[in-house]
Amino acid sequence: GGSDTVGPINQKDQTVLDWELHIDAIRQVLGNNGIINTDELRNSIESIPPYDYQRLLYYERWAVAIRSLLIEKAIFSELEIDQVISKTKVNSNE
Repeated sequence: GGSDTVGPINQKDQTVLDWELHIDAIRQVLGNNGIINTDELRNSIESIPPYDYQRLLYYERWAVAIRSLLIEKAIFSELEIDQVISKTKVNSNE
């Protein structure tokens, strides 16, 4: 798997932001409950169009892939996910 055009991975120590920890926690919950497995997540990440893949950060790719899989598996609709995101944005601005 993977892409030969992506280039090397930056392995310098980087600060993990709260939202990134939340994405990782969501992935763990989905994995522990048998909803999304590692191969599905990897395949979904690798299916992100190259332009988007290049511009997205590591955990943004995870978020896009998880969103796609949840919709594909009919766990949530696109509308339901968008509503939660909108509500979260409003609450974070308060």
